Amino acid sequence: MQYTTEKPRNRAVLVGLSSRALDPQDNASDATLDELSALLDTAGGVAVGQVLQNKDAPDPRTFIGEGKLAEVKDLVKVLDADLVLFDNSLSPSQLRVLTQELGVQVLDREALILDIFAQRAQTKEGRLQVELAQYQYLLPRLTGMWTHLERQEGAIGTRGPGETQLETDRRHIRKKISKLKEDLEEVRRVRAVQRERREKNQVPVVALVGYTNAGKSTLLNTLTGESIPANNRLFDTLDTTTRTLELSDTCTVLLSDTVGFIRKLPTHLVAAFKATLEELTFADLLLHVIDASNPAWMEQAEVVEGLILSLGAAETPRLEVFNKCDLCPGEILPHGEDRVAVSARTGEGLDQLRAEMARRLDAGRKKVTLSIPYGQGGVLDQLYREAQVESVEYGETIEVTATCTPVTLGQLKDYITDGWTPPKEDWED
Repeated sequence: MQYTTEKPRNRAVLVGLSSRALDPQDNASDATLDELSALLDTAGGVAVGQVLQNKDAPDPRTFIGEGKLAEVKDLVKVLDADLVLFDNSLSPSQLRVLTQELGVQVLDREALILDIFAQRAQTKEGRLQVELAQYQYLLPRLTGMWTHLERQEGAIGTRGPGETQLETDRRHIRKKISKLKEDLEEVRRVRAVQRERREKNQVPVVALVGYTNAGKSTLLNTLTGESIPANNRLFDTLDTTTRTLELSDTCTVLLSDTVGFIRKLPTHLVAAFKATLEELTFADLLLHVIDASNPAWMEQAEVVEGLILSLGAAETPRLEVFNKCDLCPGEILPHGEDRVAVSARTGEGLDQLRAEMARRLDAGRKKVTLSIPYGQGGVLDQLYREAQVESVEYGETIEVTATCTPVTLGQLKDYITDGWTPPKEDWED
C-alpha cells in the first residue's frame, strides 16, 4: 500500500452574480469565473462546478436569491464539494447565512486572494503586509465566527462568554493591526532612506508593473541574467525584487519587480502593500508588461492603469511592453510610440526595449575622466552629489571616472580630460 502526505485538494463550486445594481468592477462573468478557477488552482484547490446568476439586485440575505441558493446546495451534494467560492464580495452577514445554509465553507474572492498572498509571502515585509490585510478583512467578520454560541443561546455556560470572547478578540486584533501598521511605517522609513541614497547617486529606477502572470519576473531574469523563480501561475511573485541593469556605458538602472495586479484586488491588500507599491510613484520609468497572448489583454491593461492612477503614479512616464509576442501573430500586435513587443522567453525584441529605456533615461549623460587638483575638493563633493562616480585614484591630481549629466558636464568642463568635447558655442566663447 502506498501512502502519501499530499494534502487533498479542496473541491469547490464557483458562484458569481451579475447585476446592474453592483459596481461594474464587482460583477461576475464567465471570464472572471475562469480567472477565479485559476486563482483556486493557485491556492491548491480545484473547481468542480460553477454557477452564474443574473439578477436585478443582490439578495440582502443570500446574495444570489433563495432559488439559486437551493440549486447551489444540490450541486454541492452531487459534486461532493467541500467549498463554495464566490467571485463577488460578500458581507459578513451573507457569509454567515450562506455557510449555515450550504453546510460547507464559503469564501469570497477577497478571502481567496488573501490566502494565496499568505502562501506566497517570503520576506518579513511581505508577511507583515499580508498579515495586516488579513486582520483588516477578519475584524468585521468576527461575529460570524461565534454563531456556534448563538445557536446554543440560553444553554448553561453560554450566557455572556461568547460576547465577552468576541470583544476580547476584537481588542486583540485592533492591537495587532496597530502594531503591524507601526512596523510597516518603519519599512516605509527605511525605503525612503534607500530612495534618498539612490537619488544621491543619480541611479534611475525602472519599475515593472502589470497584470499577474504577464511575465514580469521572466522579463527581469532575461534582462539581468538572474534566476529568480518565475512560474506560470498567478501571484508567483509578491516580494519586491530589485536588480542592476546596465543599458549602456553611460546608463545603469535599478530594475524592480512588483506584485502583479488583478481584477477586484482587495482594497485591504492595496493599502497593506502601500510601502511596496509607493515605489511606483518614485520610479523614473514604469514598464507596463502586458500579456499579448491573452485575448483579454485590453481589459487587463485597463485594470493595471486604474491601479496605477489610484496609487498616485499617473505622472510617471510609462512604456507598454507587450510580452509573449512569440505566441501570437505579428500583425495583431499593437504598434506605435511608447510600445515595444518582446518575448522574455526567447529574447525577441529585448534589444529594442533596452534601446528605448536608454533613450528615455540616459538624458545626455556622458562617462568622462576628470583631473581635479587637491585644492579643489569641492569638485569631488559635487561629483558624489550629482554624478555616478565609478572610480577615484589619487596621484599628482585626483583622477575621477564618472557618468555626468549635461548640466554637470558644463559646470566642470575645465576639469574634464577625456570623454567629452564642449559644445561649439563654448568654443566661440
